[in-house]
Amino acid sequence: MPLTDVFIRSLKPKERAYKHFDGGGLHIHVTPKGSKLWRMAFRFEGKGKLLSFGEYPTVSLKDAREKREEVKKLLAQGIDPSVHRKQEKAAKAVAQRDTFENVAREWHDTRTVCFNARHRHNILLRLEKHIFPKIGKTPITQLDISDILDVVKSIEQQGHASMARVVLQTIGQIFRYAVIAGRAKHNIAADLQGVLRPVQIKHRATITEPEQVAELLQKIDQLDYYLPLKLALKLAPLVFTRPSELMGAEWKEVDLEAKEWRIPAERMKMHRPHIVPLSEQAVSILKELRPITGNGRFLFPAVRNPEKHITILRVLFVIRKMGYDKDAMSFHGFRAMASTLLNEQGYNRDWIERQLAHCPNDNVRAAYNHAEYLPERRRMMQEWSDYLSNLKNNT
Repeated sequence: MPLTDVFIRSLKPKERAYKHFDGGGLHIHVTPKGSKLWRMAFRFEGKGKLLSFGEYPTVSLKDAREKREEVKKLLAQGIDPSVHRKQEKAAKAVAQRDTFENVAREWHDTRTVCFNARHRHNILLRLEKHIFPKIGKTPITQLDISDILDVVKSIEQQGHASMARVVLQTIGQIFRYAVIAGRAKHNIAADLQGVLRPVQIKHRATITEPEQVAELLQKIDQLDYYLPLKLALKLAPLVFTRPSELMGAEWKEVDLEAKEWRIPAERMKMHRPHIVPLSEQAVSILKELRPITGNGRFLFPAVRNPEKHITILRVLFVIRKMGYDKDAMSFHGFRAMASTLLNEQGYNRDWIERQLAHCPNDNVRAAYNHAEYLPERRRMMQEWSDYLSNLKNNT
């Protein structure tokens, strides 16, 4: 006869295990220690099998009967319930392993190794602040467009439109990694292109009119200021590296005989080594600087502490003192100046982009191309320096 809760609670342990059936193979198994375990006997393809449903009363009589009906439905469909259970457990384990946060951290460990430490840290902070709290614990295969939309739209609605776009881009990169790694079937973030409001890109303030460039170079020559800082400003338009790369330059990186400045990977934004060919004008500036700071580490040491270099803010302060406000010229503007004018003069775009140390889309190629187009870049850099000298001296 069918079991009841009153009957099950009345069952006492015996010297040997025993059982009472509820029907359809479902029974309660009582152990010598008094545990009351739900089990179900069934046959599949002529073989007798047994499933466990848990312990009473954690699993109630009602719950056990529902599990029995689920097993009967599987049998009716020709599915082995024991195999089905193993598959469910495996799927659950995969889902727990492949939460968005776990996949994202794996992506971060794998795909951002070429970035410098600060950039990698900022990416991780962005993930932990904006993304993980909302979707981090969800298996990546269970996320849909609405989940991603909720993340980026909430950031946008807080007035951070640029951050929303960066977050969406990061989520897309993680999904692309997941697809390649076989952890997701589709990059759902790609379907959200155009969902965010356009952001007006604010370009770095720079000067590109030849007469104004000449005036800027003349003002730098006329500066009455700490000489290493003045020479840094004179060198900036000739090498057009990023401000942090220039101000952190070390003498061990410079080879005046070879006319090269080799910046190691750890100091580059994209964490790849970079070669800067030095024109005759650049070498002349460095030869003037060497007797002043050549016995130390940095080309441009700070006034009070030679163990540190001059800060970017200090250089920017001098640019402002020269009469250029934030909308007229920036320290970064020397790069934009060179890029604009060299492109206008018809130089090969690949040479320019490589000299700017912009990272190509092909990561394999990027890992080995720090010397790419070096002869052509040497010529371009010398001709660029000659062009600036002619502007400064003849305007």
